[in-house]
Amino acid sequence: MPVGKVRFYDAEKGFGFLTKEDGGDVYVRATALPPGVTALKTGQKVEFGIVEGRKGEQALSVRVVEAPPSLSKAQRKAPEQMAVIVEDLIKMLDSVGNGYRRGRHPDPKNAPKIASVLRAVADELDL
Repeated sequence: MPVGKVRFYDAEKGFGFLTKEDGGDVYVRATALPPGVTALKTGQKVEFGIVEGRKGEQALSVRVVEAPPSLSKAQRKAPEQMAVIVEDLIKMLDSVGNGYRRGRHPDPKNAPKIASVLRAVADELDL
């Protein structure tokens, strides 16, 4: 079976193109994907059969060999950076907690800033 990578795939339209290792593009339809797979990601390594169609080669029986490289993991902050950010977050939340203990809500000017920092840290942890 030929091996290649996904060059392009549009899940909404249900088709895309694979690039063979030895060169050349192969058309792929959603019906050629394995059960449970609804989309292919650019750069994903796949194996597939080929049949000659009216407009050129078409892929049959696509099998995903490996997932594409994760962009989110490549953009993660270093653990040393995250340690500093989390320590600062703890200090900030500690002051918010002390305000609540005294019966005060956070200053409306600072509340959106605190919320955005919490969301940013949560997004970093959610990768």
